[in-house]
Amino acid sequence: MSYDIYLRDPATRETITLPEVHHITGGTYQVGGCSEAWLNVTYNYGSHFYRIFPGEDGIRTIYGLTGAESIPVLEAAAGQLGDDVAEDYWASTEGNAKRALLQLIALARMAPDGVWDGD
Repeated sequence: MSYDIYLRDPATRETITLPEVHHITGGTYQVGGCSEAWLNVTYNYGSHFYRIFPGEDGIRTIYGLTGAESIPVLEAAAGQLGDDVAEDYWASTEGNAKRALLQLIALARMAPDGVWDGD
């Protein structure tokens, strides 16, 4: 199971298509890159997200925020996590969860006016 997290156009609710292909990858990804503002993140990191985000929504805290609004929230959350990245993407380490947040920050910078949605 996983979170599918998107930046959507606020007017059309369609996933934003970026002008260039990116190689941001998560639990599932498109070989050769993707131009959609989208990231799949394993639920294995959920316990970290529930601990570091304010309130009770975990990573869903960013849903409804614009990319620009989410950057300080994501940066604050990422700053609470360690750097123990495992070679195994699925391992529930703080470093793996942090890497996913840093990837979301990168997408937010590419589409700052998009609105986060997901699941």
